[in-house]
Amino acid sequence: MYEGAVQDLIDELGRLPGVGPKSAQRIAFHLLSAESADVGRLVAALTRVQEEVRFCVTCYNVAEAEQCRICRDPRRTDDVLCVVEEPKDVVAIERTREFRGRYHVLGGAISPIDGVGPDDLRVKELMTRLMNGAVTELIIATDPNLEGEATAAYLARLVSPMGLAVSRLASGLPVGGDLEYADEVTLGRAFEGRRRIDA
Repeated sequence: MYEGAVQDLIDELGRLPGVGPKSAQRIAFHLLSAESADVGRLVAALTRVQEEVRFCVTCYNVAEAEQCRICRDPRRTDDVLCVVEEPKDVVAIERTREFRGRYHVLGGAISPIDGVGPDDLRVKELMTRLMNGAVTELIIATDPNLEGEATAAYLARLVSPMGLAVSRLASGLPVGGDLEYADEVTLGRAFEGRRRIDA
């Protein structure tokens, strides 16, 4: 296709999640025509992330120190723990400003098709955190897909002997959506999770 360095750049960009061959090519040619200072800042940011960012020793969220800012925050409550698949899920929940507890990042979801089982996730570390008795409620906030549901069911069964209150994030119809466009599973979940309206 292209010569040496350009093709190598396109190949590397194409390995990124969500970047197909055409997008990789567009990004590569954008970088070729960009100012040297702009490319330098991108290279510096990538290098800095590689050198400075790690996973929190407590919850496995991304951090630049031993612990992430959430684990270091003394205003957070220790009795509610929210389990998510990836660090990006922590960011999504934090944007709501509704949750004031702690997190545990599994590092994925159970997916037999992809060869990912419970031993490939941070389940042992979760169980270790739950052993000290500080947590009274476990919120399972895995994705509402087959893998997320399997992971949630597995975790719920695993922690049930501990006597914790276990809950799952509600799922259903999006705000601003139309019923006619909702699939059967989403509509079924909306019926299961319906709430009483106090008039």
